[in-house]
Amino acid sequence: MTKSTEPTESDQPSVPLSVLLADPALDLRQIAGPPARDHRISTVGTTEIEDPSPYLVGGELLLTAGVRLPADAAGIDTYVRRVVGSGVTALGFGVVPVHDEVPPELVAACDRHGLPLLRLPPATPFVAVGQATYAAIAEVRNRELREISRAQSALAGAAARPDALRA
Repeated sequence: MTKSTEPTESDQPSVPLSVLLADPALDLRQIAGPPARDHRISTVGTTEIEDPSPYLVGGELLLTAGVRLPADAAGIDTYVRRVVGSGVTALGFGVVPVHDEVPPELVAACDRHGLPLLRLPPATPFVAVGQATYAAIAEVRNRELREISRAQSALAGAAARPDALRA
């Protein structure tokens, strides 16, 4: 299935996954997958369905408590393969109340498929992860707008000079 009406990844404001991992209020810990510095998050989604892939757009930090996580290693591998195929950037797993800890089969599947896996402690609500992500994205967007404004001011100043073309 081709999603041709989607903005490209470069059109979407995003933040490095490492920004969220560095936020002490979230207390997130990466427990599997490649280094966070190589991955960017453009949105946060929450799911508890067996196959969320039809509902994903790519660039997500996908959060789950594992309510409907398959019980066996093969099913978990299929789950991870599907979300990776849908363009999910990282998977966040909230421990408690469903699972006391992140299932080792999920850790192994994320390592195998190159998907960063984050452990969310019981004290970190999924909503707080979303809020922190969107605040960080807003800061990126504000920084970009400030840079554009400075460039426009410099251009306007140069255009007002007698030697505008050279300026």
